[in-house]
Amino acid sequence: MKSIVVPFESATSPTLLKRLGHLDVPERWHTADRSAHVPHIVAVPGEEGDDGADWTAAALVSARPHTAYLKIVDAVGDVQAAVAAVVAHARRQGLAQVKWEGWTASPEDAAAAGFTSLCPPLAQAEDAAGPAAGYVRWLHDEAVTAVTEPPYYGQTTHFTCGAVTALVAQAHAGTLPWEALDREAELTLWRDATNFLACEPVGLGVAVRRAWPSSPVTVHLDVDRPVLLDHLPENEQEWRAVLQRASRTEAGRTGVPIDPDHLPMTAIRSAIGRGEHVLLLVSLAGMQGFDVPHWVLCHGTVPGAVVIEDPWANAATGDTWVDAHLLPVPDPSLDTMATVSADPFRGAVIIGRPQRGGASR
Repeated sequence: MKSIVVPFESATSPTLLKRLGHLDVPERWHTADRSAHVPHIVAVPGEEGDDGADWTAAALVSARPHTAYLKIVDAVGDVQAAVAAVVAHARRQGLAQVKWEGWTASPEDAAAAGFTSLCPPLAQAEDAAGPAAGYVRWLHDEAVTAVTEPPYYGQTTHFTCGAVTALVAQAHAGTLPWEALDREAELTLWRDATNFLACEPVGLGVAVRRAWPSSPVTVHLDVDRPVLLDHLPENEQEWRAVLQRASRTEAGRTGVPIDPDHLPMTAIRSAIGRGEHVLLLVSLAGMQGFDVPHWVLCHGTVPGAVVIEDPWANAATGDTWVDAHLLPVPDPSLDTMATVSADPFRGAVIIGRPQRGGASR
């Protein structure tokens, strides 16, 4: 399909787009500063020329940097033609998937274009902005059956990402009912794992083991020192370091191994292939533009990319739960993201399949 791809900028005139219908769409396209997510318009030209005067369809498309997907914010005009043009555009780039926010897309339109519905979020932060519905189309056939959808739960605080990733992992594994994934569970697990306010790898691993004794847990941390404290004054670092040492003692007492070797991407892929879940500590510098440590859940793989759940979305950039859910990240990009802090280290918690006969609370 012939298409035109042009950058979308804040000064882009909505005049031509309004001629395609859905007059409310261009206004929404300008309500967020999407520049960090490389927004562009994929348009289908008419028969008379390529200058935009006779476009028959157009879609606003964006994506987080260093990822392997495109997101359709809206498609206007001949919707099916616009979406087909975006899918072809994504295939030319070798991407893993296309998502479609459900602002104006109907389930019928999505299904006709080969998309399936995403499960809506169970929770989101108060300042989150996003559509009630979302859709996904995988561009690798094997992904349709190989990647199963976990629940999406957006962290309701700025500091509970570690607890949320653990809860979502257990819900995906069938160890925790989806309906039990709520704010009380989020804050309770965070309270057990926190190093005030962050969750460091050993403390998180120990908390997971305490919460679900039947689930094998291995902590991967390739430095033998307190972590996630560099931004704090020395007197604030000291007592948190004491708590981290206590977590290591508790790990030994409860049988949570701490692997001191660097965790490579091949090992992350192997763990996922065995049906395990990898809670991975990453920096948000690549995807969001600021170097903040953050926990994500690695739970699936497709050719060239690992599929993650990110419990946080940046509403200020037009980022929504549709971006953060079933998010494919190329292996090299994820490898870079998972090298955390100025004094770099890698931290992860791998949760194995539940063992028979164990109990959980």
